Amino acid sequence: MERKQKMAKKLDDVMKALPLTRRKKIQQRAMELATLKDLRKAAEQTQADIAASLGVGQDTISRLEKRSD
Repeated sequence: MERKQKMAKKLDDVMKALPLTRRKKIQQRAMELATLKDLRKAAEQTQADIAASLGVGQDTISRLEKRSD
């Protein structure tokens, strides 16, 4: 049986799908925050939420948040 692989969504595409007021709030807050984890929490999203939106596993988001670069 063939498995179809999900295409990861680009962050730009996810942001464009949000209402304008929500996008502006996230963008404004993003300028104030330093880490990916802070950004995710400011967007009131769990790692699983972000992973589902981007078409990746939650473990991928966790690894990204732990990176220093």
